[in-house]
Amino acid sequence: MFRIRRGATASIAAGCGIALAALFAGAPSGVAAARPAAPQAAAPQAAAPQAGNVRLVRSHGHVYRVEIHGRHGVIPMRGARGDAVRRQVGRAPADSTLIYNGGPVQHQVSVYLVFWGNQWDSDSNGVEQYQSNLFNGLGTSSDSWSTVTSQYTDNSGQGPSFGGPVLGGTWVDDSAPAPANAQQADIAAEADAAASHFGVSGPDVQIVVMSPSGTSPDGFPNSGFCAWHDYDGTVSYTNMPYVLDAGSSCGANSVANQLDGFSIVGGHEYAESLTDPQPSSGWVASDGEENGDLCAWQNLGTISLPTGDFAMQPTWSNAAGGCAMSG
Repeated sequence: MFRIRRGATASIAAGCGIALAALFAGAPSGVAAARPAAPQAAAPQAAAPQAGNVRLVRSHGHVYRVEIHGRHGVIPMRGARGDAVRRQVGRAPADSTLIYNGGPVQHQVSVYLVFWGNQWDSDSNGVEQYQSNLFNGLGTSSDSWSTVTSQYTDNSGQGPSFGGPVLGGTWVDDSAPAPANAQQADIAAEADAAASHFGVSGPDVQIVVMSPSGTSPDGFPNSGFCAWHDYDGTVSYTNMPYVLDAGSSCGANSVANQLDGFSIVGGHEYAESLTDPQPSSGWVASDGEENGDLCAWQNLGTISLPTGDFAMQPTWSNAAGGCAMSG
């Protein structure tokens, strides 16, 4: 793992991205985000995601061409309609089974954390270290939580496999503040800038864009979600707001301490990106939910890794026919 502090040389273009109102248009009150369309039956050959809504965003002295495919694996705030309260009434196994749609899964993932903005220089809650420790522990021989995803193979016959820490690197992008109200295209451009910074690309890469406290990436916390992931045409990335700003609604003190939400929410998006990195061409249930969605906020517990103990939710296992904390 390496960690370099280097900042942006140009401000993020304002006004890019999809208006948050469009996300919720036509959705029932309290629903965090619209689900992607239900996938068709498993395809016999690999399927690539369709081209998204293309945006051009100037960032870090470059113009990034990003595609907006939507917000996938949206983890709603606790108590919002559509969260685990809905699932406590139960659902038929046939509704929950994940279906393969012919696209890629991640085989040997590398996760790269970008801490966006110089606001991180004054963060006193230890979030940077906590997240680094989490992903430095995931993928190790002590991690039986990630291995639930190994059952989900692509057309090559391979699924996610783990032979060491999944953390590939961290970057504090701190020469300028992160935008107060970043739009989805801005977040995607920051993910591309991070991929360029690390010199990485390819289907096995995850970029996690960590926004600082006091900012509202894609409308957080008034949007009703804690995080989501997408594919921008180049790289799989996660929009990870400063979930502590939403308190218990995004998991604070759910299991052990105020930072619980960062591992619960971060783990949710990480697991979904493993099995559906280019949504929704990977493994998705008939109603559009991914492996983390089906178990959101249910049976929270602790996983023990060489780097510490972390609060986590289970993920859906077709093999077990339910939510599982190990596999």
